[in-house]
Amino acid sequence: MLKPLHDYVVLEKVKEEVKTASGILLTTGEAKDAPSMGKVVAVGPGKVEDGKTVKIDLKKGEQVIYKKYSGTEVTIDKKEYLLISAEDILAVVEK
Repeated sequence: MLKPLHDYVVLEKVKEEVKTASGILLTTGEAKDAPSMGKVVAVGPGKVEDGKTVKIDLKKGEQVIYKKYSGTEVTIDKKEYLLISAEDILAVVEK
């Protein structure tokens, strides 16, 4: 498993599903932009500023929205992850 350093977060991309009004799931085409939602898998200890560690306010399992085209994609054990700076995460999706 990945253990992020500093202010980095490991995300598992959430597959985008499109539903019709009647509830039928449609598959999305490859030409469409990648989804900008992910599930937090691991969180780094935080960024050091002025000699103090500023912790990241995210928890494992939370679903987040991040900036498109940011982060580094990695594949481990045939699973794709996104290693992204906490600054590129825009919001937490609350259910």
